[in-house]
This record gives sequence, C-alpha cells and structure tokens, in this order.
Amino acid sequence: MNTDAIYKILDSGNAPSTLPLRLTAGIIFTAHGAQKLFGWFGGYGLEGTGQFMASMGLVPGILMAFLAGGAEFVGGLALLLGLVVRPASLLLAITMLVAIFSVHLPNGLFLTNSGYEFALALLGISVALLIQGAGRWSLDQLIVRNLKS
Repeated sequence: MNTDAIYKILDSGNAPSTLPLRLTAGIIFTAHGAQKLFGWFGGYGLEGTGQFMASMGLVPGILMAFLAGGAEFVGGLALLLGLVVRPASLLLAITMLVAIFSVHLPNGLFLTNSGYEFALALLGISVALLIQGAGRWSLDQLIVRNLKS
C-alpha cells in the first residue's frame, strides 16, 4: 500500500477553520443528494429528477440524476465525517460547475430567478476544501496521525 499517496491526499494540517465549511456544506449537499436520489425533504427522487435533467438536455436523465445525487449525497456525508475530503470536494466542485453551466447560468446571478449564486457559493466552499483538506477535527487527520506512527 502506498502510504505516501494516501498521506498527501488526506493530510491537511491542523487548521480548525475547515470544520464550519465542512459541516455547513455537508448538510446542504447531503440533503440535496437525498432529494435527488430518494425523494426525501420534498425532492422528486431519481425518476422525477431524471426527467427534469433530461428536459434540460442532460441525458440519459436517470443516470445524470444518479451521478449528481450520488456525488451530493456521498460527498456531503464525506464532508460531514471529514473523510476523503479532497476527492469528495473535487466531485462536488465538478457537480456544481455542471449545475451552474447547464441549469442556472442563463438565469443570471440571483437565486430569486433560479440563478447561480447558491451553486457558486457551494463551488467556492468545495474548492476551498479541495485546497485545504479536512482540517484538524476530521477522520482524514486521524488516519494521517496513525500513518505517522
């Protein structure tokens, strides 16, 4: 097992500032993924979300709904746990870029017009976590500490 590669991906130093970013984004992403996948929290589930995505030109719609919902749900859980935060953040950033350019960009910036401001904020958080990593209070750092010993 190549512990050097694992160490580079997981190590993020002792910054405590990533915790509020991880928890906030983790809750939001997990909930949005659950809407897409399971229809929880007033969502449309995989079939309804798939039909919406297909109507936007993202085909096959069910697969695209599964990929977006899966990235958001699993990625959000990863942020909440502080586990594999950099890879999860990369997937979430890509998901937000797709959402911005395929759904929200034509509507302008503001959320009131279904614009891209919310997706842009989540993209910013995802990129910040991709750069910084999970931080002090995370499973990633626990794993890194165990690799060092």
